[in-house]
Amino acid sequence: IRKFRKDRLKLDSLVKFGSISPAAKVILEIIGRVRCNILISGGTGSGKTTLVNAILDEMVRLGEPSERFILLEDTVELQCTAENHTALRTTRHVDLATLVKATMRLNPDRIIIGEVRGREALDLLKAWNTGHPGGCTTVHANNAIAALQRLDQLAQEAGVPSQRALIADTVGLVVHIEGGSRGRRVSE
Repeated sequence: IRKFRKDRLKLDSLVKFGSISPAAKVILEIIGRVRCNILISGGTGSGKTTLVNAILDEMVRLGEPSERFILLEDTVELQCTAENHTALRTTRHVDLATLVKATMRLNPDRIIIGEVRGREALDLLKAWNTGHPGGCTTVHANNAIAALQRLDQLAQEAGVPSQRALIADTVGLVVHIEGGSRGRRVSE
């Protein structure tokens, strides 16, 4: 059972806890403002979703009030304070790849996916690369390089060859977060 805090953690809080450095906070703010796509990687329980929610909060705070956020996820974990947002969830009959394709009809400015686990990675990359930059997603990986490789492997599950060029054109920043006995912290 996952319980969520009533007060959302912000990037300032993550700096205070030592999860990210002050320099990393500035980079994330700039990346959010200039609308680059962010890929967050880490292991189970490392704090990927917590970091996405803090970044999402900054995107809303620093962005245009009219920006439309579309949130896609399997389970309710993303928290968005934007006035103009829509959250879509997978069901037994509707997978994440289908939701990504449907998102294009909703006129999104930013597409946020809780976690990429399969062939929907290709649909997400295509969506981000067709005039919808400034999104964010997570993937399970051991480090930042492995996250890019994992994204490529997941895209290939759609029956296409390696998508390295598309990933290079689309992903603006990779952030790797680690959990463990020393606490959660961005390591790359």
